[in-house]
Amino acid sequence: MPYYRPLKNIKEKEEQLRTIDKLLLLRKQLDHEIPAKTASETLLLATWNIREFGDNRRLESFFYIAEILSRFDLIAIQEVSSNLKGLEKVMSLMGHNWDYIVTDSTDGTAGGGERTAFLYDKNKIFFRKLAGEIVLPKTKLIQGEEQFARTPFCVAFQAGWFKFHLVTVHIYYGKSSGVDPRRVAEIASIAEYLTKRSQKEDTSYILLGDFNIPHCKDATMEALEKGGFKVPECIKEHPSDLGGTKHYDQIAFNLKLDKTMTVFSEKEQKAGAFNFTKSVYTPQDLATYRPYFDKKNTEGKSEKQIESYYLSKWRTFQISDHLPLWVELKVDFSNQYLERMKKDIQA
Repeated sequence: MPYYRPLKNIKEKEEQLRTIDKLLLLRKQLDHEIPAKTASETLLLATWNIREFGDNRRLESFFYIAEILSRFDLIAIQEVSSNLKGLEKVMSLMGHNWDYIVTDSTDGTAGGGERTAFLYDKNKIFFRKLAGEIVLPKTKLIQGEEQFARTPFCVAFQAGWFKFHLVTVHIYYGKSSGVDPRRVAEIASIAEYLTKRSQKEDTSYILLGDFNIPHCKDATMEALEKGGFKVPECIKEHPSDLGGTKHYDQIAFNLKLDKTMTVFSEKEQKAGAFNFTKSVYTPQDLATYRPYFDKKNTEGKSEKQIESYYLSKWRTFQISDHLPLWVELKVDFSNQYLERMKKDIQA
């Protein structure tokens, strides 16, 4: 990652040294937990809700976000601000081989003015010139009368032999983490809609993003799977919130491939949720960042309240309250193709 020049823009020597030390720790953790990129054999796909992702963070935070994103080949991002300065700052840190596609901002209180985006490494990913937001026909509206609170975004990509349509969502949350009827209806609608399109077009779909699914065995996950999408068990094993209890983010598959082509194998491929707080903005870093807190959040507050503010609020607006969820996919089917061709010739 070509961050050597921007690092010099951090004016305080103490902050500059801290950022370097933290980047070294983060890189070590990433090396240990995320599979290495390959030239053509695999695709590292991720989804990450980056909390209110605009130009509203300390400069060091952008370095950490960019370092994490650069370890994958293709990433769906939710909660991108209507102000694209934050996204553009991260892209400037990631290098010229990276590009992005972003939606228009969503109007209305439910949408919160958010955008969604796909970031992709052009050395691995080919954009197949198709992109669009999904708008339901009148006969398929949510609960009979609504479009999605935040419009799903569909883009056609190719990695190696694997051609697919990637759809990212940020599903309606509601008033609590319980089962909200509209949330269930949105998940069911997008899953069923894409399944019908997949059958009609004979196209592989990957549906990912923030589904606001609290648990893997409630009505929200049931709606996703009944709608025709499969979530591998090794993805379900990983909560994606900082507390490690919620399965808000998911990666689901509805694939149309030759029988000899296996994109994901539970035995061979890996998946996970990357907990960046092991390296950056750790619980032990409270004293380091406390001088940067707004006084209204510290004056008259107990030490326990200040600690809670740091852990659940301040640091989540520096990075996020969600963890990036990722999966490793196989995209090189050269051997399978050659073996099938040999059988056809010998037949």
